[in-house]
Amino acid sequence: MGCVMYSLIIPVYKNEGSIPELIIEIDRLNQNLDYQLEAVFVVDGSPDNSYGELSSRLAQAAFRSTVICLSRNFGSFAAIRTGLAAATGPLFAVMAADLQEPPELVRDMFLTLRDEEVDVALGVRASREDPGLSTLFSSLFWAVYCRFIQHEMPRGGVDMFGCNQKVRDCLLALEESNSTLVGLLLWVGFKRREIPYHRRARKVGKSGWTFRRKFRYMTDSMFAFSSLPIITLNVFGFLGVVASVLIGGVILLFWALGLIDVSGYTPIMLSIMFFGALNIFGLGLLGSYIWRAFENTKRRPNYIEMSREHFLGGPPQ
Repeated sequence: MGCVMYSLIIPVYKNEGSIPELIIEIDRLNQNLDYQLEAVFVVDGSPDNSYGELSSRLAQAAFRSTVICLSRNFGSFAAIRTGLAAATGPLFAVMAADLQEPPELVRDMFLTLRDEEVDVALGVRASREDPGLSTLFSSLFWAVYCRFIQHEMPRGGVDMFGCNQKVRDCLLALEESNSTLVGLLLWVGFKRREIPYHRRARKVGKSGWTFRRKFRYMTDSMFAFSSLPIITLNVFGFLGVVASVLIGGVILLFWALGLIDVSGYTPIMLSIMFFGALNIFGLGLLGSYIWRAFENTKRRPNYIEMSREHFLGGPPQ
């Protein structure tokens, strides 16, 4: 049995239906990579029978594998970090369990990392088969993200990536909470290459990538990697001061000219509402930064491992 050259990390959440085909695809990928592949599955508190399905099928699989169960659902980024820490490398790649990204992309990323002077390989969506409304919202989301948060983010976002051991170690050394793994991957730098692919339609189950998770992803990215909220607050504050000076000057002029018989109720109420709303908005932004800083001071782990099981596969005899 040869040594492990390629480590594939797969977060699993509500993927019971796609696991049979997933095992077949990984076995084919292992053959294409000269039987030097290991697969690290991280069951992220999945409520279905994903763990049982994996255990029964991996016992008969021809490739090396590890199944890690987390104590609850910590999110896909925490699951990927778990897999990266458990993998033996020296080349790593991440793949979704729903098979919307083609397994051939994993092979291309591994070969790129092996044969070229590249530290990070990014899978970039060139096209997709998702429903029209989902495609529209996704395009809008990534357009806003690339424009205001991380300019180096590919326009279609990054769902899959590969890296070498040097980059993996840098990612694991960054233990901040309420951040995004892809954002950290772009932040650490190194030599990157984008590999375009066609995103396929989901065959089984429903995606857990809901609007609420996307919104959380965007806010985590915004507060972790961008000063835009503070800049926005400063701009609104400056505009509010300018507006109050102008309005105050006009009211004072009218009063001096005797054009105001009764103290203006409307300007006072408008000013109170404007600056009250501005204060609440500003407190919300500052509170988001303070809360994230507070969470990082707790030093809580990003994930808790509940169990780990190894399956030793290898080339067929």
